[in-house]
Amino acid sequence: MLDVVVIGGSFAGLSAALQLARASRSVLVIDAGEPRNRASAAAHGVPGWDGVPPADILARFRADLAGYPTVRVLENRAEHITGEIDAYHVITASGQSFDARRIILAHGVRDILPDLPGLSGAWGRTVLHCPYCHGYEVKGQPLAVLATGPMAAHQAHMLRADWSDDVTVLVNGAEGLDESGLIAAGLKIEHRAPVRVARAEGIGVWFHDGTETQFAAVFTAPKVSLAQSPADGLGLGMSDGPMGPYVRTGPMQQTDMPGVFAAGDLATPMWNVNFAVGDGARAGTGCHQSLLFPDFIPALEKDAT
Repeated sequence: MLDVVVIGGSFAGLSAALQLARASRSVLVIDAGEPRNRASAAAHGVPGWDGVPPADILARFRADLAGYPTVRVLENRAEHITGEIDAYHVITASGQSFDARRIILAHGVRDILPDLPGLSGAWGRTVLHCPYCHGYEVKGQPLAVLATGPMAAHQAHMLRADWSDDVTVLVNGAEGLDESGLIAAGLKIEHRAPVRVARAEGIGVWFHDGTETQFAAVFTAPKVSLAQSPADGLGLGMSDGPMGPYVRTGPMQQTDMPGVFAAGDLATPMWNVNFAVGDGARAGTGCHQSLLFPDFIPALEKDAT
């Protein structure tokens, strides 16, 4: 019986595991090797790691964790979680099974990108989601926002305010955009339907009439999914975020399932490496406290709705 199984070995999961390692608790981290930001050339806005490739940061995190003998990282995919507090059961894709007193979910979310040829190949490079993470590197250059819904206006206003005075909103059939407000703020509106994109020096967007426009980057807000999470059968309470659902958590990242904690992108609508590390530290600390004092960090009440 392990003390904790951590599902997901990226920033949140490894941060959680480190807190438990320093308490000499037995921890297994199960990681499928697919961090959400694996396509990004560099992480930005991360103190001490600004401009460093995410894979290099994670390698250092793993190296830190390797110094603690009670923690093991297993390269595999968690498929199912069943059980209850002090008696959870985890099964991997390869058929291995593990028992644990506590679970920390940190496996992230799945991005659902707009269905536009070429977009997925440029994702994380010149198709971007976050001005804070990537805006500085393309500031002052022509930028586009590919609309997926009302969140596009939020992105466009941010980019226009502090990153570029040349921002075009590609409406892309999205509804709910305040176009008059966008125009009043100095943004351009493009109603022609984009049919494909391609990376070059920046990124080219081709329209249905055969013309092309070049941008330094295209920003978009992908929908996200938690479908096929290994925790599907636990019935965790969820909240609705602007781009999709996320797991409802309390101050120490506890869920409404006793003994289950959640951290990182699956537990917040705000996606950022710094947030993931902080969430992971809270989850690891909260999880340890719950092992020592079972009533000290109670599970959230089930949402009546």
